[in-house]
Amino acid sequence: MTTNGWIRVAIFGVICLSPWLCLVNAEGHVHQNANKLNCNRYEGSWVRDNSYPLYDSSKCPHIDKQFDCVKYGRPDHEYLKYRWQPQSCDLPRFDGKSFLTKFKGKQIMFIGDSISVNQYQSLICMLHSSVPEIRILTEGRGHVINNTFQGYGVSVILSFSTHLVDIVNGPNGRILKLDSIQNGELWKQMDVLVFNTWLWWYRDGPKQPWDYIQIGNKIIKDMDRMEAFKLGLTTWANWVDTKVDTQKTKWNEPKLTNCAKETVPVNGSRYPTGLGRESYVLQDALNRIKKPVQLLNVTILSQLRKDAHPSSYNGIGGIDCTHWCIAGLMDTWNLLLYTELM
Repeated sequence: MTTNGWIRVAIFGVICLSPWLCLVNAEGHVHQNANKLNCNRYEGSWVRDNSYPLYDSSKCPHIDKQFDCVKYGRPDHEYLKYRWQPQSCDLPRFDGKSFLTKFKGKQIMFIGDSISVNQYQSLICMLHSSVPEIRILTEGRGHVINNTFQGYGVSVILSFSTHLVDIVNGPNGRILKLDSIQNGELWKQMDVLVFNTWLWWYRDGPKQPWDYIQIGNKIIKDMDRMEAFKLGLTTWANWVDTKVDTQKTKWNEPKLTNCAKETVPVNGSRYPTGLGRESYVLQDALNRIKKPVQLLNVTILSQLRKDAHPSSYNGIGGIDCTHWCIAGLMDTWNLLLYTELM
């Protein structure tokens, strides 16, 4: 595939390949560590670092086969040796024991599609490598899975939700309700929430998880998907403002290509195509939130890592250029989250 072809597909997959993290800070200001860094952590470049990866993926029993690139035969390991380096500051080293101590007794929930699964499993592996002797109790199945680190009482939870807004069964089929978030009753009980959506908004045919769209009392067969995305995010933003107790909950919102034979990142710190329309729709939704919000944009740094996808080295067959190898890029997403929360 040509370089131009790779870029063309990447334009339409920008959010599914890279997350937007949006933190609602209970105190109404940026966390102390973020202030100490005193730089834009999202402008920089990838540098080779022999101390990476942060852990040995073969010792983490919590990786799905679609992300476990080393287990499924990836022969090159150079993709594991890159560290994100901001232009004018250094990120702290991840300290799992400190993280578990700080969040003792707390619940951290990742909410979204398989990209959320990707990041959630990365964090579990990062924490597991810090306290390998600690038993992890796994409970639940299907759409909600809870992993609790015994002794610390820290729960890392996955809530699978492709669109964040509701999909319900109606008399004539499945309905995507753009103005409803019933699952929020569970979400708002958490201490940290990490949201991700976009990958499924343009699905059609057999992979589309709904048959109709509902807005208020109006039910339609389909609509412009970018407009649907905007309405869904507006519902989410309103839910944040009306339902979330920011004295309890901190927030995180995260948000391809034929990647076969890609073994090194894009050189430099700029991605040629810039941001897609989705990013501006997201920013507009965030601007509607009255509660304190900080946008943590890791889009570009993720776009640069064309080498970090599973490609054919996964346990499900085919080329996967949507998700990321564990260990790998997802660890940097969690390191940036760690920097913000600590």
